[in-house]
Order: sequence, then C-alpha cells, then structure tokens
Amino acid sequence: MINTKIHILQPLLVVIIATSLSGYGCRDLKPVDFVNPMIGTDYHGHTFPGAVLPAGMVQLSPETDINGWDWCSGYHYSDSSIMGFSHLHRSGMGAGDWGDILIMPVTGDLKIVPGKKSNPDEGYRSRFSHDDEIATPGYYAVTLKDYNIKAELTVTNRTGYHKYTFPESASSRILIDMKHGIRDSCTGAMVKIVNDREIEGYRMSIGFVKKQTVYFCAQFSKPFKSFGTWKGNDINHGSSEESGYGIGAFVNYNTKENESVEIKVGISYTSIDQARLNLQAESSGWQFDKIRNQAEKIWNDELGRIKVEFTAGINDEYRKDKMITFYTALYHSLLFPALFADADGKYIGLDDQVHQENDFTYHSDFSLWDTFRAEMPLLTLIKPVLSLNSVRTMIAQYEQGGWLPTPQQFGNCYTNDMIGDHPVVVILDAWMKGINNFDVEKAYEAVRKNAMEKPVGHRSRGRVGLDYYKKFGYIPYDKERESVSRTLEYAYNDWCVAQLAKAVGKTDDYEMFLNRSACYRNLFDPLTGLARPKDSTGAWLEPFIPTFIGQGKERHYTEANAWQYSWFVPHDIKGLIDIEGGNERFISKLDTLFTMSSEVQSTVSDVTGMIGQYAHGNEPSHHTIYLYNYAGAPWKTQELARQVMDSLYHSQPDGLCGNEDMGQMSAWFVFSSMGFYPVTPGQNIYALGSPVFDKITINLDKNFYNADKFTIETRNNSRENKYIQSVSLNGKPLTDPWFDHSEIRNGSTLRFEMGPEPNKQWGQR
Repeated sequence: MINTKIHILQPLLVVIIATSLSGYGCRDLKPVDFVNPMIGTDYHGHTFPGAVLPAGMVQLSPETDINGWDWCSGYHYSDSSIMGFSHLHRSGMGAGDWGDILIMPVTGDLKIVPGKKSNPDEGYRSRFSHDDEIATPGYYAVTLKDYNIKAELTVTNRTGYHKYTFPESASSRILIDMKHGIRDSCTGAMVKIVNDREIEGYRMSIGFVKKQTVYFCAQFSKPFKSFGTWKGNDINHGSSEESGYGIGAFVNYNTKENESVEIKVGISYTSIDQARLNLQAESSGWQFDKIRNQAEKIWNDELGRIKVEFTAGINDEYRKDKMITFYTALYHSLLFPALFADADGKYIGLDDQVHQENDFTYHSDFSLWDTFRAEMPLLTLIKPVLSLNSVRTMIAQYEQGGWLPTPQQFGNCYTNDMIGDHPVVVILDAWMKGINNFDVEKAYEAVRKNAMEKPVGHRSRGRVGLDYYKKFGYIPYDKERESVSRTLEYAYNDWCVAQLAKAVGKTDDYEMFLNRSACYRNLFDPLTGLARPKDSTGAWLEPFIPTFIGQGKERHYTEANAWQYSWFVPHDIKGLIDIEGGNERFISKLDTLFTMSSEVQSTVSDVTGMIGQYAHGNEPSHHTIYLYNYAGAPWKTQELARQVMDSLYHSQPDGLCGNEDMGQMSAWFVFSSMGFYPVTPGQNIYALGSPVFDKITINLDKNFYNADKFTIETRNNSRENKYIQSVSLNGKPLTDPWFDHSEIRNGSTLRFEMGPEPNKQWGQR
C-alpha cells in the first residue's frame, strides 16, 4: 500500500503557493521557489533535505538516525530529534553509508554520544519541530529546541558552511564526532585542533563503499574559549589531538543572546592539505548570506534549463502540486554524479593514486543499475557537459583500475552491489546524441573487455556469470543468483556494445554482439510467456511462481519477480512482441500486468508503488508503461502515465512511492510530465506519453546542439484531458507515437492536441 498521509508543506512553500494565484505571469517567482527538498524524506524515498549544489561534492544535511533501511540518507520525516549535521549524503540509496564529519552545536553539560531517539536527553541529540525547518535549494535551517540554537547550513561545491546562533550561555560548545557514520564502520580517524580557529582531520570507514577516507579542514569565525578531545568514554580537556576509533573533539564558547558562530568545512578525498585548499578556493571571509545567495543563484540557473508553464496560471491545487513536483524532481535529478576532484583538479583514482584532471572534470557515484534508464539520458538532454564528463571519467577509471565501473561505482573503489554492465549504455547514449568529444576507441576497448573477459577473484568488476552466459546463452540459476535479470540485462548491454562497435568500424564485433543480444530469448518460457529461470541442464525451474520475489539462492530476479522483469528487452521490443504472439496478445498480457492482484510471494522493501504487478517504486518497471506504443495501443500508455504521475508522485514529504535511487525516480517524472520517455537509452527515439504542462521550453546548450531551445506545446490540456488526439512536429502531423532526438537537436516545436477520450486511431502502425 502507498502511504497516503498528508503533511503540511514547509512554510516558505506555503507562502510561495499562496502568492501564485494570478498565473504564471508572476515574474517574481523563480524555479527555486517551486522546489521542496522535503519530498522523498518520508515513506521510502530516502532523500535528504540539506544543502547541496548541482553535482556538488558536499551534501550538508541533518541526521535523525543512522540505523534501518529508511534511514539510508540519515534523515526521515517521521523523526523528532536531530543528532547533528554531517557533510556527505546520497539521495535515495537503498544502502546506507557516508554521514562523515558530524558537527553538532550544544549548550550545557558535555555529552559525547548522540543518545537514542527514544531518550534524546541521554546524549547530545536535540528535539526539533518540522514547523521550524526551512529547506530550499542550497539552504537548510532548523531550531534545536533542547538548546535554543538556530542552525543554518549552506554550501559551495566542496565546502560546508555552518551558522549557529546561540542563546546566552557560559557552556556553549560545538562537537565534532569522528566515529559517526550512516550504517558504516569507522576503521580509524584523526582530529587535530590546529589553533584557536581551526581543526583538521580525517575519517576512514568500511561500508557500502568498501574503503573510504574523508579529509576535512574546519575554520571557525571566532576563537575558542577552550577545547578538548575524547576517545571512547574518556574526555580529555585541553587535549589538541586524538586518533583511533571512537574519537571526537569539542570547542567551548561563552555566548551572548543571538550570538552566531560560523564554520567553514572544506572536504577532500585526497588529503587534509587539499581540504584546506578547497576551503580557501571556494570561500573567503565570513559571508554566510553571500554563500547562501550564491547557492540559490546557481540552482536557479540549473533549474532554468527547463521552463514549464500553465497558461492559465497555477491557481488550483493540481497545478500547484505539479509545479512543485516537477521542479523538485528536476532538482533531485541534478544532484549526482558528484564532483570527486579537488578545486585544483587532483583526485584519488581507482588505483589509489593521486591523479590530475586534464580535459575533463572527474565525477563519482554512478549508480548505473538505476540511472542508465532515465537519469543519465536526462543529463544527456539538458546538461550534456556533465554527460561528457561522466563518459571521460569512466574512461579514466578504466585506464586506472583496469575495468569500467560495473555495476556501481562510488568513491574510489568498485562495488559488487547490483547487476548489469551499464557504462556502455551511458557511453553509447552520449555518442548517439552527438556528445562525442571523447576517445571512442578507448571507450570501445573498455566496454569490449567488460563484455568478453572475466576477472579472476573480483565480482565487483566485469560481468558476473559471464562464462556461463557465453557457454549457454543464458545464466543458469544453479550457477549464479539473479540469473534471469543478469541474462536480460547482458543481452541489452550486448546490443549497446554492438552499436558502439558499428560506430568504430568493428564489423565482426558488431555481428557477434548483435547475435548475443538475442540471448534473452533463451529464458522465455513458451508456456507462460514470461522470463523463467533455467538450470545448467536446460531444465526450467520448478515450481515456478511468477509473483514470487526470492532471496538468497532463490533470488532469480533483481528486486523483482517474473511479471516485473519479463518486459526488460528494450533493444528488441518487436522481438518481445513476437514471442507473445503479436500485438493483440502482447497488449492483453500488458493489461494483465496492470490489472492483476498486487499480492506477491515474499517481498523486498524496494517493491512498492504497485499497480497490479507493475512496481513503479523500483526501476525494472520504469519503461513498461511505454511499451503499449510499440504494439498499437498508445492511448493505454497515456492513461497509465498520467495515473502514475497523479497517484504516485506529489509535493508532500511522502511524495515518492519508492527509493529516489540517485535521481532515477525523479527523472522518470521529469521526462513523463514533458510527454516523452527514453525507452531504449542508446537509441535516439523517445516514446510519447501524456504531457502535464501547457508549455515546456527546454533551453539547449549550443555547445552541443544546433538550436537554443526545444518547445513542447499542449493544447486543450487538463487533468481530465490526458489522451492524445493528434501530434505535430513543426506543423507537420506526427503519426507514430515517438520521435527522434534529431528533432530536439535542431530545435523543433512538438505540439500535442489533447482530449478526455482516447483517439484509438492515432499512433497505429
């Protein structure tokens, strides 16, 4: 069941909405005014509300808990106490980590543990109220009720900027807890009080990221009255340095009423000196409000890449909700991949050596099992320079670490979480869409190695189960977990490799990988019409329960079941339709997916947002609604796309029906609300759906595109008028339910005519 409880919007957003009744002509309103960073902090969204810049290294945000699946970001809206503000977070992750370098302002007795949510008084955490929170792009504020301290946060790319306004107290202090992290294990740390205004140190940890060291340099606007450190339960007043596990530092102040102390914290993955350099390069003096205003401007410029409009204004609840939902989704889509290099271009590579950026900006945090679907194609569309830097980063990672970052890459290490070989999708999608200023020969060398070679002793590199895939044409369930999902995703990956081989003139490779891309057929059971596990003898799994979501050795599908994964053949939709027996039977099968019971056998937390067996809360389902377009029933795509946008997304804290997953959940909404979706990344085709807004202007980067904008106009648009009556491109009728990326490249105008009933003749093939 989807959590449908309603929360009160943040005060700032309430004011904004209240002033927006005269239409979009309110020119004082900016894109940032429609962003609510609280969206996704409730239910299973796993987002964080704190301060961050687009693709910024630092994500400075409050933490309410570090235990449990719904606290992977360190914050959940259901909580009522805060344990501090740390500098690194990930948006919508299904695995906890980060939360490094926690700072907490307090008054009163010195406490060196946060304490439990059930009893905040036993530690340094403080109660708070959502009524006292403000969350906007690049800024977060809250009142810590137990201490009567106002906390304010803002950021530059590599620096967290704190402002704490204290009451009158002779026991005001600021804590730095070096043990603290989100569901990871601190393996060592150091903290050093350099002088009466500066503290430096580092924290090492093992968690989702198998090895991570975060360095920091913190500078304070006012000198400390006194200071000390702790280790374990031992408090050492006057001590200036501590190292080991379970350590921290504190500084003391005498404060007057409403006296503020500001802190600038430079972060680096390279060294303390580089953290200090980052701090010095990005902020001078003590100008919190200037930095905050700068952050807002940066966000406004970024969000302004897409302008959405209702010609009649946003004078009803539906339109207000959609404006906030859209711009918040766009905001979430622009958070990652994150900067990983220092201000001077130095970064730690996958070979654990320090490297220097040359002709690109190095990024990290490629959650590619999630983001190859819509998040990365969205960046290709609206921020091609980030797409280019991502491709160049992947090539550098291959050169330094020997393999492309599959299936996920965070920090300066590979991970063995999730499946697939999706760097090739990102590389191909960029190349096909004209973002080709990279070494394509080297890129092809890298993707071919991933597709052909099995690393010895490393499940975090290359393709797990590749030897079985090459031998049998599928991965047997008695040899590898998640065998069906791996087979289907490798088949799609092979199609992508084939297209890149063709681009570089590797004809033999093209034919080989194209043939391999048909391997998905080997797991389609003619009896059920579903992708079904098969063992190494060729025998089907018995018993076969299509709604079963397995774990351990019974995990044959990745966070899904047969009904949810059997539609993942994005590279050969016609072939998938043929397997089902043609358009009519394919449509009937899709109808069954969306109308059957939502009950599943066993479960995983990610399988949420159910419509029948369709699970919008998890990524394998995200393209499925658009498959009706390819079988002659595009009106059903339009109907379901609106249903999902209207029922599973909204502008309250529980406005996401599942994990944000590093921007993928939000990118789906951004694309779908504009009226189109990239069903097959790596192919220049967008499938049409049902646009929400009356007018959309995508401002294009002329360094990569031939025009400065692509325009979408929707006539006779309303909540009820969700069905396409006709479509035109530059005044010419469009009869297919899709269009080519070249139309965007050349700056066309896409115009929809909508109505309350489906036009079942439009889009027929």
